Amino acid sequence: MKILDWYIIKKYLSTFFFTMMLITMIAITIDYFERVDKFINAELSTKEIIMEYYLHFIPWINGLLWPLFALLAVIFFTSRMAKNSEIISILSAKVSYARFIRPYMIAGGTLALLLWIGNNYVIPKSNRLKNEFESEYIYKSAKTTLNHNIHFWLSPTEKVYIRSYTTSDSSGRIFRLERFADNKLVYVLKANKIKFIGQPNKWKLEDYEIRTFGDMSENLIPKPTEHKDTTFSFVPKDFTRYTKQMEMMNTSDLREFLKYEQEKGLNSGKKYSIELYRRTADPFTIFILTLIGVSVASRKVRGGMGFHLAAGVVIGAVFVIISKFSMTFSTNLALPPGIGVWIPNMFFSVVAFFLVKNAQK
Repeated sequence: MKILDWYIIKKYLSTFFFTMMLITMIAITIDYFERVDKFINAELSTKEIIMEYYLHFIPWINGLLWPLFALLAVIFFTSRMAKNSEIISILSAKVSYARFIRPYMIAGGTLALLLWIGNNYVIPKSNRLKNEFESEYIYKSAKTTLNHNIHFWLSPTEKVYIRSYTTSDSSGRIFRLERFADNKLVYVLKANKIKFIGQPNKWKLEDYEIRTFGDMSENLIPKPTEHKDTTFSFVPKDFTRYTKQMEMMNTSDLREFLKYEQEKGLNSGKKYSIELYRRTADPFTIFILTLIGVSVASRKVRGGMGFHLAAGVVIGAVFVIISKFSMTFSTNLALPPGIGVWIPNMFFSVVAFFLVKNAQK
């Protein structure tokens, strides 16, 4: 590490955190004025708003925008260096362009590591508290329930169907449990009503019947006026979903949830897989946008910093647009989640390669 390295790293990180603080303050201000009526209607104190909401809003907004903060920071201080002819002096001292961008990548790698840790383990904890606050005071629809025509697997050989489910009393109507052996139906448990009666997973069946099937026989045991207490490997919380539930889980929990959903056949769509891939793709984006920023801003041009910042805003906007389109196609169409999340990085990696190759050296 030379003086040049420390000089650029210091400028990168100081400009980055200044940009982060400035834009975060603007985002908080805009968000507050959008929600102030709901805060007043909920009769929340200033302390509750700050400690229970905005303290967790800050990690969330930063997790989304860190790559763009990196792009703007690199363009801002590199453009000033170009304007002051510092870059010309560095390159004239026989410093190669690859050597010149090395401290940029070191600083970008530091930010990428922090973002990776945040995305996987820190930000999800804040998101849980933020989303619970929103579901309580801001968006009543942030929490939804699976309440009609619910199908899922308890095991590879047991399948459950519930026609309707009510959260107020944790009960379901028209319950059916089917058990298979050698791909043949061998057991059916039907109940007019099923109700949760306590932990860990105890349920009461009312007006039930049991039907078994053999190779050439069938046996029916009706219990129309009786009830039966039993256990199943599901609980009421399995029927509850937050609108942004995938953002509230750390990566280990998210992987466990995806496995659990697949085993039960409760496929919540591709959005959970997209969130899992996004947590790795976003830190990598910092490297790409750092390369693009330094290659654009290191060239001394007539427009100066204004031109460079305009170019940075355009690049950032194009990146966001491509990212949203690819995630939408991945969620609603046949595009695999991994490819959908990484398409913007793959596209801008090519852009970064050509920009660095043709940068002023």
